[in-house]
Amino acid sequence: MPDDARDAAERESAFSHPPVDPDATAAYGDHPDQVVDFYAPRGGEESAPLVVVLHGGAWRAPYDRRHITPFADFLARRGFAVANVEYRRGGTIPAQGGTGPLAGRWPETFDDVAAALDAMPGLVREALPAADARRTVVTGHSAGGQLALWAAARHLLPADAPWFLDRPAPLRGVVALAPIADFTVAEKLNVCLGAARQLLGGEARFTERQPYADPALLLPTGIATTLVQGRNDAVVPQEVAEAYADAAAKAGEVVGLTLLEDVGHFPLIDPAADACAVVAEEIAQLAW
Repeated sequence: MPDDARDAAERESAFSHPPVDPDATAAYGDHPDQVVDFYAPRGGEESAPLVVVLHGGAWRAPYDRRHITPFADFLARRGFAVANVEYRRGGTIPAQGGTGPLAGRWPETFDDVAAALDAMPGLVREALPAADARRTVVTGHSAGGQLALWAAARHLLPADAPWFLDRPAPLRGVVALAPIADFTVAEKLNVCLGAARQLLGGEARFTERQPYADPALLLPTGIATTLVQGRNDAVVPQEVAEAYADAAAKAGEVVGLTLLEDVGHFPLIDPAADACAVVAEEIAQLAW
């Protein structure tokens, strides 16, 4: 099957599942997008690892957390407690060049992910008692994969960054799914029509802000990290994940890279796809 046809079929399958309502929702700020949906482990476990999910969509406004709720429910049915995070994304004003809605908000997108992760232990105590925040794995798809890697690297940010932590985040690990993990390579390949450049405020601010946002420049994290990537991904090509893994190796850190044959971008979050089961297993390897 040609890559374009494969991508269309996989996208259709992933988005064919009806949204799954959460068991609880909690706010971590005053903005309507500063909320987290919680899914209790479906087996009735008294204590389960917490999986924090950061959705993709090129950091653009039309793509919110609802499209990844079937994946969150899939993980809950695998015995995890799940927190599906919403965050502020780009506005509705088209980007220059007619490439659709602008990607991301600087600094609000990063403000929100940092605030949500910092608030998470307190939120789960109230909203999801079955969640064991001491066993937290962060996962994210595409743009959300970048945010997941970034969330685990805040102790490596420049000291003047408002999101800087003076010690590594208390995470069991990160499982990044087809992540936009290396901004230089992503821009070279024009991933999501220049989304990384837009996220950082355009060409004029890209180089200045890259050290504050690009996961490939924030290494080694010291936190167990696995990337899961389809070899036939036409949205975020495998070269992006490979560049991150190479950068980690040069920094003295071993990052897992699971490459899936005959898999594109969307099966990683599609409960009907075999690739989704692989993702759950990778999360389990770090969580338990």
